[in-house]
Amino acid sequence: MTSPRTTLSLVDTDPAELAVDAIVIGVHSQTTEPGDGSPAAALLLASGAESIAAAFDGKLTETLALLGATGGPGEVIKLATLGTVTAPVVVAVGLGPEPAGAAPAPESLRRAAGAAVRALAGSPRVALALPLPDDADAPAALRAVAEGALLGGYRFAGYKTKPQPTRREPVAEVLVAVPDAADATAQAEVARAQAVAGAVRTSRDWVNTAPNELRPPAFADAVATAAREAGLDVEVLDEAALAAGGYGGIIAVGQGSEAPPRLVKLTYTPAGGGNGKRVALVGKGITFDTGGISIKPAQGMWEMKSDMAGAAAVGAAMLAVAALKPSVTVTGYLPMAENMPSGTSYRPGDVITMFNGKKVEVLNTDAEGRMVLADAIARACSDGTDYLFETSTLTGGQVISLGKRIAGVMGSPELCERVRLAGDATGEPAWPMPLPDDVRKGMESDVADISQVNAGMDRAGHMLQGGVFLREFVADEVAWAHIDIAGPGYHSGEPTGYLTKGGTGVPVRTLLALVDDVAANG
Repeated sequence: MTSPRTTLSLVDTDPAELAVDAIVIGVHSQTTEPGDGSPAAALLLASGAESIAAAFDGKLTETLALLGATGGPGEVIKLATLGTVTAPVVVAVGLGPEPAGAAPAPESLRRAAGAAVRALAGSPRVALALPLPDDADAPAALRAVAEGALLGGYRFAGYKTKPQPTRREPVAEVLVAVPDAADATAQAEVARAQAVAGAVRTSRDWVNTAPNELRPPAFADAVATAAREAGLDVEVLDEAALAAGGYGGIIAVGQGSEAPPRLVKLTYTPAGGGNGKRVALVGKGITFDTGGISIKPAQGMWEMKSDMAGAAAVGAAMLAVAALKPSVTVTGYLPMAENMPSGTSYRPGDVITMFNGKKVEVLNTDAEGRMVLADAIARACSDGTDYLFETSTLTGGQVISLGKRIAGVMGSPELCERVRLAGDATGEPAWPMPLPDDVRKGMESDVADISQVNAGMDRAGHMLQGGVFLREFVADEVAWAHIDIAGPGYHSGEPTGYLTKGGTGVPVRTLLALVDDVAANG
């Protein structure tokens, strides 16, 4: 199911003269000190709004303040223009305090653009006159505004059978005001933003699709079809091929469901071989997770349709890689299974032979993600790669440790730092975590090479247990990073910034930034 798409283009017309349904400007909050010494809130128009302010004869901030505007981050205030400018509505979006001597941070612009476009659902054509610097920071700022606008315009198509009178269509067209709409660098940033945001939206669509419609065979078909259309090489292993190939982890998790498991491999090869480096992306694709025999509580289980968010992010990122054509070979691995309880389910106490030959003692069938990921990681290393980035909604321990916005990162220290920097740059924050020896010691098995979780079922360091387990399947020469997005991969609260309720598309933009990093720096 595909959500409606917002289009985006650049304009260099005076914002006050644009024939649009609404013009968006930025406002900063600031604090003044009246004569009595008590602070009072005030507004400061951001750059880009000069011609709009002039049309209001200098009374724009005063009027916005009367409407309750404070300039707080993400705040949206609408004002009828009554003919003062061409657009019938001016929308002021808060950017927070004005940065000293600098343009707003890219993430502030990204969230502001997303909040404004989301608030303007029902308006066919909207223009953004947000602050864009004219220095070396200009491309990053424009990229952020474009991404925020396109992602803020996302809404899942859904399954409602009757028209919803209060349901407004997303903004169809966004114009971004820039100094020179024909500038090649600006055009390149828009093209990139469209490819990246398109990938994020595709990832969100897959995560938001009802789990009865996206079981492993259907998910594999959807990814494979999109990948072939994008020009990627595609390999799909069905249950017979998985069994013959020795993918014990994927087979074990998937054997409890009547919808059999799959492993999808997507490959992008740059013209001329690129810079010679190879990147592997691995994503967990549990299309629904009941916990299996170790069944989960019923409360909130419906959100387990999002347990394939890692695979959705990797598959979507590969589509963007095909469009962006980086100078590095990139291969995506998407292990897919449905974790169901039945007479054929794998059991606590089972010993599974994995793709790389290691024996794993299963203690908790709800720790299934690491089982399918281990096989996919081992396959990626067997195929050969220099860098391996894996992402998954792996552990509730990630949410307990870092909350719902910050991913946990484990693996090679240097690569974890590169993930952190990429996350900071894209607005998908991640924080490096350790892989302590005592956690590995707690996973010693009496009968196999390693237990799937702590042998005493101790949940201390639960997130780290996942990372320690996956490390066992990474080849010694491969730099790797495990990105746990249990919280960031799905947003269950009210829409905010460019995030709507449901799948977030995290960490598609981080993965693409990492691919760019390897392409540029090796």
